Amino acid sequence: MITETYDVIVVGAGHAGCEAAAAAANLGSKTLLITMNMQTIGQMSCNPAMGGIAKGQIVREIDALGGYSGIIADKSAIQFKMLNLSKGPAMWSPRTQNDRMMFAEEWRLALENTPNLDFFQDMVKSLLIENGQVTGVNTSLGIQIKGKSVVLTNGTFLNGLIHVGDKQLGGGRMGEPKAFGITEQLVSLGFEAGRMKTGTPPRVDGRSLDYSKMEEQKGDENPQKFSYLDTPRLTKQLSCHIVYTNETVHDILREGFDRSPMFNGTIQSTGPRYCPSIEDKINRFAERNRHQLFVEPEGWRTVEIYVNGFSSSLPEDVQIKAMKHIPGFENVKVFRPGYAIEYDYFPPTQLHHTLETKLVQNLYFAGQINGTTGYEEAAGQGLMAGINAHNKVHGKDEFILNRDEAYIGVLIDDLITKGTEEPYRMFTSRAEYRLLLRQDNADIRLTEKSYKIGLATEERLKKVENKITQSAQLETFLRETSLKPDIINPVLADNESAPVDQAYRAAQILTRPNITLDKLSKIDFISETTSLYSNEIREQAEINIKYKGYIEKEKENVAKLHRLETIKIPQDFDYSKISSLSAEAKQKLNTVQPKTIAQAGRISGVSPADINVLLIYLGR
Repeated sequence: MITETYDVIVVGAGHAGCEAAAAAANLGSKTLLITMNMQTIGQMSCNPAMGGIAKGQIVREIDALGGYSGIIADKSAIQFKMLNLSKGPAMWSPRTQNDRMMFAEEWRLALENTPNLDFFQDMVKSLLIENGQVTGVNTSLGIQIKGKSVVLTNGTFLNGLIHVGDKQLGGGRMGEPKAFGITEQLVSLGFEAGRMKTGTPPRVDGRSLDYSKMEEQKGDENPQKFSYLDTPRLTKQLSCHIVYTNETVHDILREGFDRSPMFNGTIQSTGPRYCPSIEDKINRFAERNRHQLFVEPEGWRTVEIYVNGFSSSLPEDVQIKAMKHIPGFENVKVFRPGYAIEYDYFPPTQLHHTLETKLVQNLYFAGQINGTTGYEEAAGQGLMAGINAHNKVHGKDEFILNRDEAYIGVLIDDLITKGTEEPYRMFTSRAEYRLLLRQDNADIRLTEKSYKIGLATEERLKKVENKITQSAQLETFLRETSLKPDIINPVLADNESAPVDQAYRAAQILTRPNITLDKLSKIDFISETTSLYSNEIREQAEINIKYKGYIEKEKENVAKLHRLETIKIPQDFDYSKISSLSAEAKQKLNTVQPKTIAQAGRISGVSPADINVLLIYLGR
């Protein structure tokens, strides 16, 4: 039926699969996207939102690299908030609430308008493998499809098992069948597999809620957006609401614990530490008499509401009874209860940094199959897997982002080097160089790299070059402009900052903690110049001036790291022959097979003493 041999076959059309397919096709590979259901391409399986702390930085990075997630998020946004503005710029994180149906529709439209990309609806049951290299896939219809590379992005579908109380249903999402066959084949080839758990909260009818009993959460007054391109800005927004559980709610939920698959032993796999179910929160934090819930609309034209924070696998009657005691939920009508889902994953230490598997050439894993959780983490992996699959089959160099270059680099390096035994979620604290990896400069960090490999467009590159030029011009103006005491002291007094008794450069004044460029712009001749630049340029110049010392210090640390990155370790190196290494170090190093001394030093269980032994052994 399908006689063509594809360069890249992508299995699964979630966030990882969509980005992988788009990247490979836009780079010029003949690409096939196989999904079990064409109607759920780009589906937001859990909360209708993109971004958040550290995750927003990943979306900006995907956009800077030429991916689609930021564009799709902007086109389907119903609210925008920049989180953590009370902290330093390394912590600022963009987040959108999105129209769930519009998000999926925009993804499908974007993919259908991507050249070199074909679609096929079917379930992949196994891989075609010859001489240790993947050569295609077998589907449930018995069709063999040939491919030079395959990217697996199966999400929660591999042997997925849904739990609602004591009921169990096979499925990858509620109402959708599980996928089977791939895990069993990969295990037979020598891959290690495991089980993880995630969950989702109830969806309810917004018409049945009393919002007057809740705290309204509006979007930002001047909303920004994710994409660095000219995507639409929000002119109107939908509000979210905050409400809290109480002791009565907790008592009712506890009544169902004996029927909970989490507590009666039915579920034994590991769930996400940082997104626990409501029953897990009540159990782990018994001293708390309430927990915060976010009441999030699912879109512009639907009444469906996502009850963020109430993820549960308790019996449906217990969930509904408890919700009726939440303020504003007294008359709640439930569209569907929350549920937990268990699924197969493959510990990611079995991958190279390109996300190609070590056991089978030209086979790539991306997304939850690698033990991660979250749309953004999946999308970032999908983008990198798609790029590298294309590069491999066309004889091009591998494309890898370092830890100092992108959160995506931190994510992949953590997975490959440390592995994960629980669903991995990105945080700013995981990035040791987070002041360099801000959401505002992702385009400056990554667009040129992507342009060189042929993914980012010339339009993107010109926008970045213009941003760099203009922010440098504004910085120069602020560093050269002198402010005499009679001009600057009134501004300093208004902001409770110590007066000056001699002239200072505007940039020097700007380094004071409570002085911002907007406050300096109260001075007429400063305002005349700064008003010529966009908010984005002003923000970039201000950050570069305010945090110059910290940024330079981080760059020095990066330079030290890069010296260790240049010390390569031979491929398939046998660490067991080095008697001075600890037993744990030998085991971990032989498992991970790090490519550099720097990567070896990041492996859990490998001590600085072990690294010194390696340096001596390698003659360094």
